[in-house]
Amino acid sequence: MAFLRRSPRTVAPVSTSTRRTANDLRVGETATVCCLKDPEMALKLLEMGCIPGTQVRLAGRAPLGDPLMLVLGDEEYTLSLRVSEATTIQLKA
Repeated sequence: MAFLRRSPRTVAPVSTSTRRTANDLRVGETATVCCLKDPEMALKLLEMGCIPGTQVRLAGRAPLGDPLMLVLGDEEYTLSLRVSEATTIQLKA
């Protein structure tokens, strides 16, 4: 009986241009807002203080992961967002 040889699996390269979003933060981790992905959501987030250059810290998540609680800037302004909204906030590397 001949042995079957498997060809080595090729793994697709991960794009280095993909940015992290606010949803990718771990609890207690801090990052800086780079830009906002969704133009429709951008106005709402800008009004709530998610301005590019602002420091954000993930303060916590609900037990099922949605919503999450972000602390913005030095003023300790707390903002609660859905995961779908947090994925539109892109962070600097």
